[in-house]
Amino acid sequence: MSKIILFDGVCNFCSSSVKFIIKRDKLAKFKFGSLQSKIGQELKNNTNLPENTDSIILIEDGKSYDKSTAALRISKELDGLWKLFYMLIIIPKPLRDIAYNYLAKNRYKWFGKKNECMLPSPEIRSRFLQDGQQ
Repeated sequence: MSKIILFDGVCNFCSSSVKFIIKRDKLAKFKFGSLQSKIGQELKNNTNLPENTDSIILIEDGKSYDKSTAALRISKELDGLWKLFYMLIIIPKPLRDIAYNYLAKNRYKWFGKKNECMLPSPEIRSRFLQDGQQ
């Protein structure tokens, strides 16, 4: 089963992060959906996360993870030395999330915001969830 990453589709930093992940996920372990899409909302609503969650969300093996935990679990699956970042999981989540929350709070100010979600290129379109698909 694929691992699903839900991300803020209008955030420039988030869209760049998705491109970064795709480039380092040669085995295509991850599928992607924007939080703004219908399927993104459905998947998010089926998680055990608070309703107002607007961070990156990783869904794998029926469990959902957000914020720094999602980012670190994603890094564990990437090609190259990015796997080493997973060692930071030993830091308690509240401490890890301080840095995550600071970046998330300022992401639009620092990196900008789009009016629409990113459109994937034809080469990677199959990795993005379409409404009505799960």
